[in-house]
Amino acid sequence: MQLEIHEVSKQYKAGSWALQNINLQLQPGIVGLLGPNGAGKSTLMRILATLSQPTTGKVTWNGIDIRKNPDELRRTLGYLPQDFGVYPNLNAIEFLEYAGALKGLHGRNLKTRILEILELLNLHESATRPIGSFSGGMRQRIGIAQALLNDPQLLIIDEPTVGLDPEERVRFRNLLTDLSGERIIIFSTHIVSDIEATADQIAILSRGHLLMRSDPALLLKDVQGKVWSVIIQDQELQEARSKWTISGTIRRQEGLQLRIVSDKPPLPHASEVSPSLEDAYLYVKTAQEGA
Repeated sequence: MQLEIHEVSKQYKAGSWALQNINLQLQPGIVGLLGPNGAGKSTLMRILATLSQPTTGKVTWNGIDIRKNPDELRRTLGYLPQDFGVYPNLNAIEFLEYAGALKGLHGRNLKTRILEILELLNLHESATRPIGSFSGGMRQRIGIAQALLNDPQLLIIDEPTVGLDPEERVRFRNLLTDLSGERIIIFSTHIVSDIEATADQIAILSRGHLLMRSDPALLLKDVQGKVWSVIIQDQELQEARSKWTISGTIRRQEGLQLRIVSDKPPLPHASEVSPSLEDAYLYVKTAQEGA
């Protein structure tokens, strides 16, 4: 099972490039697609889901070009877009029956599959409630449910934790880990902590370019010895922001405690601290964009 992205670029009519020369080879596991809003993540997801075509380059699924034969991938694809919508007056079972019919699923097998998925996603007790009464987290789980109806080998999930409270985000991340197994999951987000908790591999996008693909441990190793803590006064903050990459700010009694990502100590009294994945992401992004 392999998804390959070969020199994929996407240009919009206005002339701007949403993606430029993206190359990735993906195998079973969770791949976190990380980048700021506008980096090109959703554009790439739509191309992989066969909803959009690249301007140049190609995507292959197990060696088959998905532009020439999209149904080969669609049969085994699950997709949760960022703007996933539901019919609020339908209950969970009715909605999933409708979603299943769109995927070509029918009959007793579909009904059995719906009950299995509702149990898996802890929605079985709410199966007959109108979806309009669901919380944000429950709606996201319904989104995952429709994506899982055909037991996909490729599961694409675009910004799934936006708008969720912290408890729901943790529950959603745990669910992704449970679902990984023998399938490829591509999970797009701009929230670094979501990637840190779930992904086996991380691909960083910025301004339509792939900056890096690595595993979390290697990224953290690369930034070891390059994260610092310093205390400054309030009036020094603006100058500090112009000079250094700051990944965190905490107000202390003695001033502002900054977390700074830098190859060298930013100030003589700076102390080295253990890096986080967010530090590593900012280090890569700043280094590559400054190159």
